[in-house]
Amino acid sequence: MTMKPHDRPSDVTVEQGEIHIDGPDGVAVSMTPHAAEETSHRLFDAAIEAAGDEKRSKTGTEGR
Repeated sequence: MTMKPHDRPSDVTVEQGEIHIDGPDGVAVSMTPHAAEETSHRLFDAAIEAAGDEKRSKTGTEGR
């Protein structure tokens, strides 16, 4: 994917038992609590992986 990543977190609210995510560029998503929880785990795992990739590229330790 070649889109520029956004550097601001999305807003998250709860209304009538649904989780609403308002992101950049008009992105709006409504999820069940279960879907939101699983998505949060996936986002967390991806963020940790990306942060590690970024750190390795800055220190020149890629591929170790």
